[in-house]
Amino acid sequence: MENPTSWPFYEPEEKTSSMQEQNEHDFVTFDDWDFDVEDETTTILHIKETTDDNKKVKKSLISSLNILKDFGNGFRKLKGQKIDVVQISENECTPSVCKLSTEEILRFGGQKFIQSTEFDHPFINSLCSLSEEESRTIMLVERLLASAEKIGEKLFDRAINLLNECDKLSSKTGNPVERLVYYFSRALRERVDIETGKNCTKGLGLHGMRDLQESLRSINACTIAVQDMPMCQVVKFAGIQAIVENVENSKKIHIVDLEIKMGVQWTILMQALTTHHQHNSQNSLEYLKVTALIDVQSRTNVEETGKRLMSFAESLHFPLCFKIVMVKDIFDLKREDLDIDPEESLAVYSQYLLSNMITQQDRLDFLMGFIKELNPCIMIVAEVEANLNSPVFVNRFIEALFYHGALFDLFEDCMKNNESTRKAMEEEVMWHGIRNIVANEGEERTMRHVTIELWREYFKQFGMEEMKMSNSSLYQAKTVVEKFCGKNSFTLEMNENFVTIGWKGTPLNSLSAWKFHKRSTFHRANYFTL
Repeated sequence: MENPTSWPFYEPEEKTSSMQEQNEHDFVTFDDWDFDVEDETTTILHIKETTDDNKKVKKSLISSLNILKDFGNGFRKLKGQKIDVVQISENECTPSVCKLSTEEILRFGGQKFIQSTEFDHPFINSLCSLSEEESRTIMLVERLLASAEKIGEKLFDRAINLLNECDKLSSKTGNPVERLVYYFSRALRERVDIETGKNCTKGLGLHGMRDLQESLRSINACTIAVQDMPMCQVVKFAGIQAIVENVENSKKIHIVDLEIKMGVQWTILMQALTTHHQHNSQNSLEYLKVTALIDVQSRTNVEETGKRLMSFAESLHFPLCFKIVMVKDIFDLKREDLDIDPEESLAVYSQYLLSNMITQQDRLDFLMGFIKELNPCIMIVAEVEANLNSPVFVNRFIEALFYHGALFDLFEDCMKNNESTRKAMEEEVMWHGIRNIVANEGEERTMRHVTIELWREYFKQFGMEEMKMSNSSLYQAKTVVEKFCGKNSFTLEMNENFVTIGWKGTPLNSLSAWKFHKRSTFHRANYFTL
């Protein structure tokens, strides 16, 4: 694994200016899908609006089409100002040699599903000379979508028959689509068992996700792979660059980390501050204080993280203070616990934590109100960029299918030389998330990611104003992506003030920066559908 602290951190001036010279062709906006098939080579799903002439079609068919229509309107392709990573040469990829991506196969499977309803809707009969494998996986996706629809309609016997068909064609050792369907099919079976009373185990979803979260705090092949993923690396380098720009001239810097995990981001910050202060001897740094907020179960792992950070700091002769603030209940958290010096420049860092608190919005409200009172100069927020919290089961299923499809496709391309870790990632990390989203409901469903648009509305209640990511932060993101295998397929875009990273156009993660206005008034509202 490449040493992240050896990567360049500051952007050369000439590259900064080039990012500002964007033309109209760099702005890609995808409107809501039109749902009319017009081009034989298109891979976009199209569904016609229901008209008066269609009212005699049975209700379940209309429901089937609306599932995909709702998904089409809600599933957002990346849009906004593209950050060019690399250009693909004409010789690198031609229609005759390029396979369909996992997302394209999912879309074709959706088209086949629509056609199977016998609704008045044309289907592409000539699909770009598909291979036998692609045709088989498209049929597999069609069966999976149909089984999800039958489960949504409580037609469990018919759903099981369709899942049996999926089992014949899917495998956790097959291609990305076959592996994806394997795990989603397992989750659908579990949902059927729960709804029919065959599986009455309480706390299955809660315990499973707690075990997963605890596992991700320890150091193993999966956690290293997760932290080494391009999405996490972009968050670290671009996010830390944003922090540096807001605290670099301070003598006392205090970071409050809401989910520290392995803490690699703070080795990056130490290196950046060391470089800055070496060139600015008139403004010496007294200390960097990192405070990790944790619960009781995380203490051992975070103590090990602290030891590693202190050892790294000693190797740089860097003035680091590391502090753990452990609370049994977030409501017990007090300002004095953080030992804040009024002369400190305070920053808050949240990486994939806030969405874990959606099911307990009262605690999330308390935490955000607490952070507001701290009045940090900047708060960095990284979250999954997907709507996996729809109260409608089948809509949520389709959102999750496309999101995880992009991840499985990414793993296939970027982990070719590490098959054992890829398998562990899918079995130990992806499976728990898929299972929780698909099989569980109510308080058992803890995996509830939402998009930046909803976070933006929620943050407004705390007087949070979005800060624009600088060109230097964007350069860090670009530099990170270009170091990875499969870089041609990563997509970086500046959408308003935040950065989105995606795979072949599918959004995966967002990175945003925020500041607080003191005079705002909080009005509690239920922003997250539970």
